[in-house]
Amino acid sequence: RELRLALLDPTAPTPSVEAILHALIPHRYVDHTHTDAVVTLSNSEGGAARLAELFGNEVLILPYTMPGFVLAKQVAEATADTDWTKLRGIVLLNHGLFTFAEDAKDSYNAMIELVTRAEDFIAGQVDDSATESVIPLRPFDRLAFAELRYEAGKVFGSAVLASLDTGVDSLGFAAHKAAGQLVASGPLTPDHTIHTKPFGAVFPPSPVAGLRSFCSDYSDYFGVHAHPEHRCLDLMPRFGVWIERGIVRFAPSLKRLKIVEDIVAHTIPAILTGERLGGWRPLPRTDLFDVEYWELEQAKLKSTSTAADPSRELEGKVALVTGGASGIGHATVLRLVAAGAVVCALDLDESTETLFTGLPSVLGIRCDVTDSEHVDSAIDACVSQFGGIDIVVSNAGFFPSSQSLAELGDEELARSLALNLTAHTRLLKLCIPLLKLGFDPAVVFIGSKNVLAPGPGAAAYSAAKAGLAQVARIAALELGGQGIRVNTLHPDAVYDTALWTDELLDARASAYGMSVEDYKRKNVLRTEVTSADVAEAIFLFAGTRLGKTTGSQIPVDGGNDRVI
Repeated sequence: RELRLALLDPTAPTPSVEAILHALIPHRYVDHTHTDAVVTLSNSEGGAARLAELFGNEVLILPYTMPGFVLAKQVAEATADTDWTKLRGIVLLNHGLFTFAEDAKDSYNAMIELVTRAEDFIAGQVDDSATESVIPLRPFDRLAFAELRYEAGKVFGSAVLASLDTGVDSLGFAAHKAAGQLVASGPLTPDHTIHTKPFGAVFPPSPVAGLRSFCSDYSDYFGVHAHPEHRCLDLMPRFGVWIERGIVRFAPSLKRLKIVEDIVAHTIPAILTGERLGGWRPLPRTDLFDVEYWELEQAKLKSTSTAADPSRELEGKVALVTGGASGIGHATVLRLVAAGAVVCALDLDESTETLFTGLPSVLGIRCDVTDSEHVDSAIDACVSQFGGIDIVVSNAGFFPSSQSLAELGDEELARSLALNLTAHTRLLKLCIPLLKLGFDPAVVFIGSKNVLAPGPGAAAYSAAKAGLAQVARIAALELGGQGIRVNTLHPDAVYDTALWTDELLDARASAYGMSVEDYKRKNVLRTEVTSADVAEAIFLFAGTRLGKTTGSQIPVDGGNDRVI
């Protein structure tokens, strides 16, 4: 508050609490980083002595002090008789490195040079070939992981995301004989505690037991260090080691999850390096608590929270959408993402895995939904990256060429049944165990007007879609007891899909003696129905606004007189 009162521009962002220290340094430019190399040395046995030897008189080495006025005072007292022209930097142990100069480039170059010196020192001390023993990658137990994410969300109080890292460093750490002790020891720097908490969890093969242990340990930690004015934060860990399986990360949103993933990706190698340098020695928990529960640090999280944003009602939820590369499926992916969900978009199209580049909320997976192995693998990828499945939008399908019953061949009928019926049924079957561990789980099937009003020449398509409507009804009956809602939408005349080319639209409109625009509005409401319109209906059923509706069969067609 005092910092804001001192602002010359009241609309400016709140300055860092370390601005006080920056102002005391008699140079125009100050760079400040939590560089891995310097902090790793600082957090290792004998770190202060190593840093003093490495940097000599060029860098002032100070013991850790909580950032803010006290740190600024400490620096002022320590540098009272210092010739600043000979000083290139300041290391605050267990925290980071400051460099400074009258020229921005000089300050930056000093930072790079000092960090490089620390990196080179570590490289000379640590044998890169002495990697941790890496165990073979175990088969992914997606149900165990989904259950862990579900229980973590219950602890947090809402849907959360979880991801599993099985990279070489993570597997090596998970196989380390002291992994449990190390993950619980402390972070790279205390500033990380607002994102990762002061220590991680240890998950045994059945990981929910590790979650319960963490909750108990964190409660004890709070009880030991809290003062009467403190209120305990949530008990959910933000990361942990799943013994012999990898590193797990949790967060209530994708943005926060990416922050946790990034911090942990730096922390794990630093811990292993610190161990090789003689032992990992982070700050004691008393200091970590002071930063974690510091009002200024918690304000950083509150300023970026979207928990109260009604437009983000699907925050923390995971959706799986088939046929996600085009048409209704693509529009659905974008609509669910806009509402805060993360989405696994499955499609046979070759562009699926690159189509959503730039949209971190979407995992595009090329998948043939008629191939059970493809689908099983895609579900594994979805769960390992996001933690589970809360929403299934079963949309993939195709409209066979028009054939009368007399002309209909076995192959064409089988192909329609495989994609328009069997694939949907199989997908639901595979997802049911995950939906039971989902938050407000919902399934939306995409049917067709042909279920209610079939036309000649469409037996293969209409029969498959009619069968799908029955599967959806039965699913609603069978799954309602587990809180899983199942609804079906029946779109018609959605012309902004790959099925409807300009040439086909011209031909159909001409056959009716209409313009293309009038043909698109050939319904009771005289309105055009788009993929986005269908996606909006899907969103309503996927979220909680229609949370007490299941087993419904809803047309999205502008009003079809035959259906009515």
